[in-house]
Amino acid sequence: MPAPHNPFKAALANKQPQIGCWMCFGETVAAELMSTTGFDWLVVDGEHGPNDLRSITDQLRALEPTSSHAVVRVPIGEDWVLKQVLDAGAQTVLVPMVDTGAHAEAIVRACRYAPDGVRGMGGYGARVTQFGNIQDYGTTANAEICVLVQAETRAAIANLDDILAVDGVEGVFIGPADLSADMGFPGQPEATEVQAVIKDAITRIAAAGKAPGILTFSMEAAKTYLDLGATFVAVGIDTVVLAQAARALSEDAKALIP
Repeated sequence: MPAPHNPFKAALANKQPQIGCWMCFGETVAAELMSTTGFDWLVVDGEHGPNDLRSITDQLRALEPTSSHAVVRVPIGEDWVLKQVLDAGAQTVLVPMVDTGAHAEAIVRACRYAPDGVRGMGGYGARVTQFGNIQDYGTTANAEICVLVQAETRAAIANLDDILAVDGVEGVFIGPADLSADMGFPGQPEATEVQAVIKDAITRIAAAGKAPGILTFSMEAAKTYLDLGATFVAVGIDTVVLAQAARALSEDAKALIP
């Protein structure tokens, strides 16, 4: 039995736009709820969300039987972190703060079994192989793992061509918040200077045959990025969606009081 097919990776390769959302609750029931909303992909955020390996694994379990693909954002691009989330069952990983081609190459190698990489073979006793039931996992997994890296600094933009040249990097995600801060516009990802860099990067990523990705809270911006060739676009964060809806509900209800 081979490793499971990764439909998200296939969609990116076919340039089929995928609409997603961030998940920052760190709770299985929230992930289960989000899986019913129709998003093509959902980020299990291990960088800024209150997640550990167990909560990530539980959310992978919740999303696995649904049509929403789990993208696990690790807190840092280290071999041991990637090894653990892959063995837990992640097929797509999103790695923050990748500034160089060399770092991107190391990340790809960490996600691949030898001879193409350095990923440890311990997955045969883990959830990813159904605890040894998927006997051909070791020889077929490399083709189904999807590696996405985040370019969110001026250094990453300067080294973007080197990052794009790395075989095995399926997509590059532009981090507007961190990029804007690094450019001297903290909290202003909509600044003209920042948007010019973002749009140029998306165009370059697409031209290189890779999948461009981004997070935005604006439907207008999402349309602009999709028109430029962005393939995986996130349009919200679950905690923010709940907070905004709850605040509006509270305000509307209190307005009823004379």
